[in-house]
Amino acid sequence: MFIQPLVPAGHSLVLSFLLAASPIIVTLFVMGILRRPAWQATLGGLIVGLLVAITIWGLPAKLAVASISNGVVFSLLPVMWIALSALFLFNVAVQNGRFDAFRDWIIQHVPNDRRIMLVVLGFCFSAALEGVAGFGTPVAITSALLIMLGFPALDALTYVLIFNSAPVAFGGLGIPVTVLGSITGLPADVLGATIGRQLTPFALLIPFYVMALYGGWRSVRQTWPVLLVAGGSFALTLLVISGAGLYSLSNVLSSSVALVATIGFLRFWKPASDPQYAIDLSGLNSQQAGAAPAVPRWQGWIPWITVIAVVIAWDALHIAKIGTLPIHWPGLDNAVFISLYKTPYAAVWKFEPLGTGTAILVATILTALFTRTTLQQFGTAARTTLKQGWLAVVTVALTIGLAFLMNYSGMTYTLGYAVSSAGMVFPLVSVFLGWIAVFLTGSDTSGNALFGNLQVAAAHQLSLDPVLFASANSSGGVMGKMISPQNITTGVSVTSLKGQEGTVLARTFKHSLFLTFCIGLVVVFQQFVLR
Repeated sequence: MFIQPLVPAGHSLVLSFLLAASPIIVTLFVMGILRRPAWQATLGGLIVGLLVAITIWGLPAKLAVASISNGVVFSLLPVMWIALSALFLFNVAVQNGRFDAFRDWIIQHVPNDRRIMLVVLGFCFSAALEGVAGFGTPVAITSALLIMLGFPALDALTYVLIFNSAPVAFGGLGIPVTVLGSITGLPADVLGATIGRQLTPFALLIPFYVMALYGGWRSVRQTWPVLLVAGGSFALTLLVISGAGLYSLSNVLSSSVALVATIGFLRFWKPASDPQYAIDLSGLNSQQAGAAPAVPRWQGWIPWITVIAVVIAWDALHIAKIGTLPIHWPGLDNAVFISLYKTPYAAVWKFEPLGTGTAILVATILTALFTRTTLQQFGTAARTTLKQGWLAVVTVALTIGLAFLMNYSGMTYTLGYAVSSAGMVFPLVSVFLGWIAVFLTGSDTSGNALFGNLQVAAAHQLSLDPVLFASANSSGGVMGKMISPQNITTGVSVTSLKGQEGTVLARTFKHSLFLTFCIGLVVVFQQFVLR
């Protein structure tokens, strides 16, 4: 059995920390500074990680290969199965005209102002998609809508990535919270309520933050009523629902309430007309020019309502559990000893043929039936999805392969051990553990599984609240989502920015750091002021 060393580099925790962080640093440098495609950046990080894991941490080559292969398979099922199924739904909607119809409905019912479109689609609508799919697909679908409405591709991706933060902790019907509870042994409903309180101020303020980035303070002054309605309705619903122990419904209900409340409010209030932000309808098709639409505009909602309904029903009926088969990964399961937790490291891949990805695929087929999509359109959508998604599949496989390599070698636990040794500064920096984990895996769920126990152990050691810091891991993690290679690569897959993930990262990185730091301040306030 391989025993993970925590301080393998000359008995120096600082040097060991830097070496453990080297794959992350290389990935960020190649992607953000050299502006290379995400797959090249993650490949570079994986090569560095492999060399460091074998030579410094002493991980046997067979275990290194086994851990990477385990990560690659996990990246395919369930991660990319969910993402590709959601992209397939998007492409079916494009082929049968319902995506255009949805755009037309928005144009007809929302003021002709790109700033308002940014709030309705970038915040409310993408949050609803995050509640059922995630893994970058809300960013891809919403960015495509905004680009069709006149946004430059880079702006659309940047703002939606920043918006795609607060909803992440309760995405996929609250699965990140469920996993955090099972890993730490803490009550999931209590964790959900604590995470809800941590993220409520960010849910309220994030529309103001993005609007300030997009249109400056002048735009904030002109649009603050709708920003308050969108952010306030989402935040209030999040606080109430998560506080009531219904964390699995927190994101779905919060985004739905925000979407309905915002569109309803815009029937009675509109910002002062500003030609600078008006959408040029002449560049769109004849449906916006007043001609009778080929597809009724209300049918643009069919794909999104269908997928939300199917995923909720799928979860309520526990269909995902049917046919589930745990597979103990050959040569890796219990072959590693986690020194930090003093326990063997299991390697069990859960083969889940009827998981969330399959639910979204079923919703796609139902959408095709409801909208009388032809076989030719359906086939074109499938081919387009494969063309768009193959590079994202490669990137995500490399990224999660690196994450698993770092986990099983012990490099990730060295990072966590170093951060947890920060003493009384730990309440401020603990959120960056979740940030690191989500950057690596692209998933708040995986981030909670990775560092949830570490947060609890450090909290006990420092006589701090374990629930608060387990929750901080999830809340801090959501801010790492906007810089995750997985999230960015999936997001750019339907835009003209494919291969320019580094440019997107350069735009979002500083916001990710700043917002994570702010989450840290909230945790400090909760620990030392409210308790």
